[in-house]
Amino acid sequence: MKMFVVFVILLHVSQHALAVVVEVNSGETSVLLSCQHSGFIPEYPTVMWTRSDLHPKSVHLQREEGDDVTGQNQCYSGRTSMRPDALDTLDFSLTLRKPQLTDSGSYTCSISNGREEMRLKDIQLKVKEEQVEVKVDKGSEFVILSCKTTPDLPEDTRVEWTHSDRELMMVHVYSNRSDHLKNQDDLYCGRTKMNKDLLRTGDLSLTLKHPTERDSGGYICTIYRDKDILRQKAVLQVKEPFPSWATVLLVLLGLLVLIGISGGLISYFRHYFMSGYKVKVNSRVESVLLPCKATVWLPKDAIVEWKDKYNRKAYVYQNSSNQPEKTHPDFKARTKMRKNLLKLGDFSLTLKYPTITNTYTCTIYDRKGSILMEKEVEMTVRVPQVEVDSGEESVQLPCKTSSKLDLPDNATIEWTNMYNTKVHVYKNGSDQPEEQHKIYRERTEMNKDLLKTGEFSLTLKHPTDGNTGIYTCTVYSREGNILLKRKVELKVRDCVVEVEEGGKPVQLPFKTTGNLPEDATVEWEYCEHEYRKVHVYENGSDQPGKQDEVYRGRTSMNEDPLKTGDLSLTLQEPTDEDSGRYRCEVKHGCQILRTKMLFLKGRVQVQDQTGDIRNRSSSIDPTPLMADQSA
Repeated sequence: MKMFVVFVILLHVSQHALAVVVEVNSGETSVLLSCQHSGFIPEYPTVMWTRSDLHPKSVHLQREEGDDVTGQNQCYSGRTSMRPDALDTLDFSLTLRKPQLTDSGSYTCSISNGREEMRLKDIQLKVKEEQVEVKVDKGSEFVILSCKTTPDLPEDTRVEWTHSDRELMMVHVYSNRSDHLKNQDDLYCGRTKMNKDLLRTGDLSLTLKHPTERDSGGYICTIYRDKDILRQKAVLQVKEPFPSWATVLLVLLGLLVLIGISGGLISYFRHYFMSGYKVKVNSRVESVLLPCKATVWLPKDAIVEWKDKYNRKAYVYQNSSNQPEKTHPDFKARTKMRKNLLKLGDFSLTLKYPTITNTYTCTIYDRKGSILMEKEVEMTVRVPQVEVDSGEESVQLPCKTSSKLDLPDNATIEWTNMYNTKVHVYKNGSDQPEEQHKIYRERTEMNKDLLKTGEFSLTLKHPTDGNTGIYTCTVYSREGNILLKRKVELKVRDCVVEVEEGGKPVQLPFKTTGNLPEDATVEWEYCEHEYRKVHVYENGSDQPGKQDEVYRGRTSMNEDPLKTGDLSLTLQEPTDEDSGRYRCEVKHGCQILRTKMLFLKGRVQVQDQTGDIRNRSSSIDPTPLMADQSA
């Protein structure tokens, strides 16, 4: 204890001045608040992330047994995470998903033994809304992506420019007063530069030479200044210029239309401007054909190359054969073209198991590398949706193939969520629960003999609104090639209950399977603007002493709720002040067995468990949470 107190004093002195600034644009996937520790760890430690200007102030807690979000401020529900091995690695960094403008503020990382608290680090998070949009015509000499900050930066300032659309690519790195381009993506080799004397001026803008359509998208300028991390975003749009000769001819075309002799020219222009293709497809189909046909004669030694918008090679044909070693791993075993394609002039690509909307380019080169022909195919993939009410027993995420796949016994099936977290893993003929994230353990299952039947659907038990998002089912060969890929979007709806002020008692419905553990606890909480205990059922009876005084004498539950599975709450004399989000959790020790979110507001009666709202007279749009809440 003495040692802990001494350390707290020393730490307070050494850490007092560490106020790191982190900047991020709203709408980014996530932001990392870094907190590394070295040294003493007390017994029964708890790592705490807090924000003192909120009530409750807890942003995230982690104990030895895992994350604890029971007292978490609901503004952060489902959006925070730490490394599962944080207490072993002493890396207490916090990941905050989908940063919002209201997330701006001062965050404190600290550790406690339950009696004393060590303050490790303060971070000032600034979430900015602005982003720079830049438009440029294809064929321009260069384009400048703006990034400016305060002048007279420290000499050890590091600047990173990255292309942030889906797949992260390194565009340019400046560090120790010089460029460092060793890790620069090949797409940008020899095409980027930054200003001289940028540390003095604070102008960290990037010049990108010879921009093309592939360069379109979001770029992030990250500035590492002392211990601060600042970010600015620029969105680049490279457009196909409209040729001046075409403008003249279109004016002429308009005149010809007036005198009725433009049929042939209209047909010609339609062919010219529609040289690209648009393909729409459902993600459940086995394959899609991306068209590309030649209208000119091509030499026998021509090279055919298909790439997607992220510059990944989907197929390469050279020396009269396919070149699989040049193909990106995501496309191996998923693409094919016709035989004798140069003779037939048909270079269309068959893509198996389309999953994401993408743009593909078919380019044909001669042996010297000159472009002979180029076609663009814009593919839109519609992802199927599955909807379910919060509190239902389970939901099935479909993934199956109609054709018989010759799958090896050692094939691997992985289900992942939108944050690439492993939801379920099947490998070596059995489930691998140790590889899935702990929040999904004992909540997922797949069919037996799935490699024989081709039925890879996943059953997710007790879905919550935090499970809303896109899930991906991927089947890998032993070599790691993708044999099958499917996506499905899950929407878990809040149950909405509406009531008129001064009306009859209102019931917040929650029915689940019965025979829950007798020593489990049922907690109803109000989590809109402020956190309040609405009702607590524990040790076989109601606990009025643990509920907020606002609700005393106004709430009740049915008898034996754990046995019957009817956890519904009746609220007497509801008023407008009772409007907001409610959460019911069934806890057994540190484990959350069941959870459901409801939203109370308005002037109409009730929404049933099927999700059909009847007699609605006002519009309600409760905002869904972004990530899982259950344990």
